[in-house]
Amino acid sequence: MRETKYWTWHMAAGVVIFLLLGLHMTTMHMGGLTGLFVSHPGEESVARVNSQARDGQLFFTVGYIILLGVALYHGLYGLRTILFELTFRPPVERLISGFLLIFGLALFGLGAWAAIAAHSAALAARG
Repeated sequence: MRETKYWTWHMAAGVVIFLLLGLHMTTMHMGGLTGLFVSHPGEESVARVNSQARDGQLFFTVGYIILLGVALYHGLYGLRTILFELTFRPPVERLISGFLLIFGLALFGLGAWAAIAAHSAALAARG
């Protein structure tokens, strides 16, 4: 039952990744066509001025942190599932799970810090 719950979260994370990554790709690579979240229409959507404008919006900072969290969970849980198909003994499986948990939390902390730092820098650049 417990593994079914984790697998369900894994699938739900895939749906969230699809939605948030779709928004990200639309914003970053089709911003010139759609005009979504382009604060300076004369510039490309990936230009520094547009990037800083998006970084200054709390919506994008939170969105990137959520995308980071679900992508890390989805990827690391998938890796764990693949490794467990090698049929290790339970102590080795617990070691793998613990390592992936610590590694994932460390990456999440680093990524969240970077997103918050970019948000803070964009707000400071506004004046």
